[in-house]
Amino acid sequence: MSPPTKTPLGPKTSLRILMLHGYTQSGPLFHAKTRALHKALTKALPTHSIHLSYPTGPVHLNPADIPGYNGPSATEAGEDTEPAYGWWRRKDMPHPTKKGETTIVYTGLQDGFTRIADTIAEEGPFDGVIGFSQGACAAGMVASLLEPGRRDAFSSSPSQKDGMETEPFPTSFSSLNQPPLKFALIYSGFIAPDPQYIDFYKPSLKTPTLHFLGALDGVVEESRSQGLIEACKGAKVVTHPGGHFLPSQRPWLDAAVGFVRECLEQVTGDDGGNNKRDTKM
Repeated sequence: MSPPTKTPLGPKTSLRILMLHGYTQSGPLFHAKTRALHKALTKALPTHSIHLSYPTGPVHLNPADIPGYNGPSATEAGEDTEPAYGWWRRKDMPHPTKKGETTIVYTGLQDGFTRIADTIAEEGPFDGVIGFSQGACAAGMVASLLEPGRRDAFSSSPSQKDGMETEPFPTSFSSLNQPPLKFALIYSGFIAPDPQYIDFYKPSLKTPTLHFLGALDGVVEESRSQGLIEACKGAKVVTHPGGHFLPSQRPWLDAAVGFVRECLEQVTGDDGGNNKRDTKM
């Protein structure tokens, strides 16, 4: 007796995700660090064709820009130094109106948005975004910028807050053919803390977000991570027992995959080809 004929699968639905690396990383390095997540998504969503895009931030960093670096200078290090990039540089500046206080300024932020907008235009539209550390902060901002009414929030905001010029709505996002994102995965993320960035977060983000926090994270202050969580309506939070990294063990992969599947179900009613699973831990 001949074996039963397998029913051919229909065409797969494309699932495109924008991947934003952390400070001192790059697109290729983030790709290497997220292979387990890519594999888990591919396995859990068999009716989808997974496409992950890994742009590299426009800010090329020198060894001296890397926190905790005590090695040779850029000239002495030569070509052996791993290329390091960021989406912007953080500078602690004297506050213009409060004597003795400092304010945080993100220099090159608009260039970072331009690089991301170019990726959206060339490789999108995207269904979701995944970011780590500085890339997670950027992911929150990108999700915000793509929400309906956000440009109005920027345009109706005062040009200065607390003596600081407010960050304008990026011109690079003005004419993108990109709908609001269906989800955002935020690994070791944080809020842009000073008043000049408030328009990214008020009104609160409506994009579904899942935030991963490391119990032993010594890089990102818990209060700044909590600030971003509080700025996201209905945010979900998972805490892993490690530090400042993207966890690749099974429980944390299951949480990420389950969240993505849940978001897709809410939009399309599609369960990704599998029955719904409980991802509570």
